Amino acid sequence: MSRIVMALLSSLLFPAAFSYSQTPSGQPLRVGIVGLVHGHVHGFLHQYQHSPLIEIVGIAEPDAQLLAQAGTRYGFDQRLLFPDLESMIAKTHPQAVLVYTNTFDHRHVVETCARRGVHVMMEKPLAVSLDDALAMQKAAREGKIHVLVNYETSWYRSNHAAYDMVHDGSLERSARSSCTTATRAQKKLEWSRSFSPG
Repeated sequence: MSRIVMALLSSLLFPAAFSYSQTPSGQPLRVGIVGLVHGHVHGFLHQYQHSPLIEIVGIAEPDAQLLAQAGTRYGFDQRLLFPDLESMIAKTHPQAVLVYTNTFDHRHVVETCARRGVHVMMEKPLAVSLDDALAMQKAAREGKIHVLVNYETSWYRSNHAAYDMVHDGSLERSARSSCTTATRAQKKLEWSRSFSPG
């Protein structure tokens, strides 16, 4: 079941790469939405609210005004709206949650979900500190859940093509990839690694 959830969550990140519309059991993946403060939640809801891949079983958001606005905007039944993650999980039993909270809340979400065996997909960045990242890693391992981070460049076709070229031997020398992020700091991220064929 864990591999099925992983594949379906991945299909939400890489929709063009997947052609199936449901789990092998014929049922959509039961998904909870956690948080409404990250702007990407609206793009997700617009694209996937009526998708056969998933069934949105609950939305958890402590800000009552944001929760009410989303309920109205997307026509959610009031029974799907919850003021906290714990009550949403207890009442709706999602297989996975999609996290659109403040990054400072990621650790709490992962630890809570791990205790219940609920997989997590969140927007980048993973954590605000190394301590939080290590705590999430520990919780995920102990809870036997997957934690995915939707980092936009991970689904760029050019990056997949470069990965394939490295692994099929087309690129035999050192490769370097550099990109500029759209953060306030405009930090340049670089990745450099030598690859050898075979």
